[in-house]
Amino acid sequence: MSDPESTPSPPSLPVPHRRRPRYAGKNPRRFEDKYKEHDPARYAADVAKVIASGKTPAGSHRPIMVAEILEVLALRPGELAVDCTLGFGGHAREMLAMLAPGGRLIGLDVDPVEHPKTTARLREAGYGEEVLTAVRSNFAGLPKVLAERGLGGADAILADLGVSSMQIDDPGRGFTFKSDGPLDLRLNPSRAPSATEWLARVSAIDLAVALTENADEPQAELLARELVAGRSAAPITRTVQLADLIRTILLRHSRRRDSEVDDDGVRRVFQAIRIAVNDEFGVLDLFLRHLPSCLNAGGRVAILTFHSGEDRRVKHAFRAGVSAGIFSATNDEVGRAGPEERRANPRSSSAKLRWAVRA
Repeated sequence: MSDPESTPSPPSLPVPHRRRPRYAGKNPRRFEDKYKEHDPARYAADVAKVIASGKTPAGSHRPIMVAEILEVLALRPGELAVDCTLGFGGHAREMLAMLAPGGRLIGLDVDPVEHPKTTARLREAGYGEEVLTAVRSNFAGLPKVLAERGLGGADAILADLGVSSMQIDDPGRGFTFKSDGPLDLRLNPSRAPSATEWLARVSAIDLAVALTENADEPQAELLARELVAGRSAAPITRTVQLADLIRTILLRHSRRRDSEVDDDGVRRVFQAIRIAVNDEFGVLDLFLRHLPSCLNAGGRVAILTFHSGEDRRVKHAFRAGVSAGIFSATNDEVGRAGPEERRANPRSSSAKLRWAVRA
């Protein structure tokens, strides 16, 4: 029997060299292929070109109306502020800079995928736990977040109600129909139901109500009736599948002779289902109800909305608060992104800014 220590080991095989994936053209279409945009530190020049073209780099988000929001919040060193929708952290970075020295920011986000990434980026930028408290929570849970930390109220609160570009652009999250992916649409993928599950059981009446109230869809009854009738033949589980069904229904009942229909109807249906799946209006209503108790006297709040249902709720809550003496002031004219920002970042076009000051 040979001595195992004296037996020569077989020569190790060389590890084959693996070339990095080729960047397909100037503008690769697939989210997964945009590896330069996902690595801005390494490919800063390429990412700068994407931004200069008026687009948002894949896997990131461009904060909207930053200067206007900072003016409204009027942050001062040493204050306590809350970013209710941390997202990619663009607003939070600017807020943290204004709160120094001695200030503190609490950053909330319900998304378990993006929240740890943003927290890590802000930590790497030098914002430790003593100045940045990152909490994975829906913003309707703000009263509990403050109470658990022994905080009575904040000096400034920001809530950006828009869906982030990281969520919209990633086909795996199911927010976009430009690329095929699972029909999910959840801000928190661990919480049921997904859009597929919701669509599988919603009645035609309730779907029509959602399409009307959540997206002002003019063909709500038609789409609801036919989507519900057609799901028995094949479950609706993919984003492109749903988009094609909507186009087919609208084209079949269109009086136009065009061979195609625009995608406005598709966008409205996706928006309506997303709002329903995430109970976005219910969450916003709860947040607005508890908002005054989360603000210190003289505290400022700024809320960015992106469609009429959200804006209407915020406007009514702020104006009712002024009438009741809860808020001392609010804006009569809604704030909008300027022409330069709208040109540079088209996703800012639908943003509306409303603010209020706690009495």
